Amino acid sequence: MNSQHQKNRQRNLLLAALPEADCRRLSPNLEWVTLKLGQVLHESGIGLQHAYFPTDSIVSLLYVMENGESAEIAIVGNEGMVGICLFMGGETTTSRAVVQSSGHAFRLKQGHLNEEFERSGAFRRLLLRYTQALFTQTSQTAVCNQHHTVQQQLCRWLLLSIDRLPEDKLIMTQSLIADMLGVRREGVTEAAGKLQAAGAISYVRGKITVLDRPLLERTCCECYAVVRKETDRLLSNAMAK
Repeated sequence: MNSQHQKNRQRNLLLAALPEADCRRLSPNLEWVTLKLGQVLHESGIGLQHAYFPTDSIVSLLYVMENGESAEIAIVGNEGMVGICLFMGGETTTSRAVVQSSGHAFRLKQGHLNEEFERSGAFRRLLLRYTQALFTQTSQTAVCNQHHTVQQQLCRWLLLSIDRLPEDKLIMTQSLIADMLGVRREGVTEAAGKLQAAGAISYVRGKITVLDRPLLERTCCECYAVVRKETDRLLSNAMAK
């Protein structure tokens, strides 16, 4: 096994958690790919051909309405994978997967994924536990969007995002954030301004830097903590920074 390939594989927490025998069998089928900002990995209703295991990138799962408006239902980073419908038997999904933060991922063909899912109990258990964590995130996002302020939603989104990145920095315009949260841009502008005035973040020309994480967590609603706790529980604290 190539040492760089192995090192990169360790950066995705699902792949890193696999037993060595599983890694040796799966490794030749893992393709190292670059994911560009805004790249669409799959569309709603169209059959998926690959699963993606991000290492230093973030992928947004969006529900897109008939009028073109969209809202983010979950984000996937180095803790997980894109394409759970492939092993759940659905082959298609109602969401669109868009790269929110550029970087890299391992890509795995559908056939290889399903073959390993059926063969390896460890791989199967790991993916099913991740699926439960993802379901927790989507359900909590729905609750948060309905009951909490834009500022609280923004805090949740920022915390979930930086948990999945090597640095506490994001490149994201307020327009894109508004699209992700399904709110008006003016609301994001006001919420980001308050967080910046409080010293929680710095926001300059589309670059967001978290300056005071504890303050951001205190300003956030309980939704972030619920998602973080359940993900840690299911994935053996793999997301601890």
